[in-house]
This record gives sequence, structure tokens and C-alpha cells, in this order.
Amino acid sequence: MAVHEHKAKAPRKLVVMVVTISDSRSEATDESGGLIKELLEGAGHTVGNYRIVRDEPEQIEVLLRHALAQTELDVVVLNGGTGVSPRDGTYEVLSRVLEKTLDGFGEIFRYLSYQEIGSAAIMSRAVAGVVQGKVIISLPGSTNAVELAMRKLVLPEVGHMVAQALGK
Repeated sequence: MAVHEHKAKAPRKLVVMVVTISDSRSEATDESGGLIKELLEGAGHTVGNYRIVRDEPEQIEVLLRHALAQTELDVVVLNGGTGVSPRDGTYEVLSRVLEKTLDGFGEIFRYLSYQEIGSAAIMSRAVAGVVQGKVIISLPGSTNAVELAMRKLVLPEVGHMVAQALGK
């Protein structure tokens, strides 16, 4: 079956959990999380849950395991904690949790980001993958990076990703 046929059969309405990983953001100041929710809902998806969690690996993993237990969720989109500073721990948690990694997601995100910000793009550890039939997408916390990833990668492919993760 061709890619366009797979995409045509992909679910159009997904239930997504949005998680912002930050030591300093609140719901009032979380522009990136707000943008993710706005873009998902604008594309017809449902934001089933939204949380802000500190950049503490144990807290991130507990929240992620809780999300994976929610049968109604199709996708978890995380933002923040993908850099290389000592406090950035999202990638380490995901490297332990992901069953399958979609290497192309991070590669293409960094390529697109490079076109906008230059060589600093190499410091992003954006990643996507699958756990227990759910798609997990981890984006940088920058609003510009979130907009780039959501418009160019996530929204065009998320339904297809979910269908493939479920073996449909």
C-alpha cells in the first residue's frame, strides 16, 4: 500500500496529552504548551490532558507511565528538556522508555531547524517513537521550535504515525 493510501486511512481525530517540561513555566506562561494545544485543536484533535512537570527525570517518567496507562490517549506530545544543559533530562527518560524510535523525526527536525537557526540546531535532542502502541513526540521548549515541528512534521504525520503504531 502506498504512503498516500496509508495516510488516507489514518485516524483524523486523535486524543493527545500535552506535557510541558519546565522548572519555571506555569500554565499562564507556557506559550509553547499553549501553542501545541491550539494547533492540535485547530487540526480537529482533542487535547485530553495537559500537564506541566519539573525537569526531573523521575517526575517525567512517572507522568509518562501514567499517560501510557490511559487507554483513551493516542499520542503524548512533550515540550522542553531536550537540550544539553545539566537540567535537560527528557531525552534520557525517553531513551529508557521508547520501544521503537522514529529516528527520522529528530533528523528532519534538526535539518528544518538548521535552515532557520543554523548550527545551534545540533544541540536539539527532539525525538519521537512508540511505546505500547502510543506515539510519543518530544519537542524543544522554544515556541519557534514547537511551531516548526508541529506544522511541518507532527500535524502532517501524526495520524499516520498512530495508525502504523497500532498496526493498521
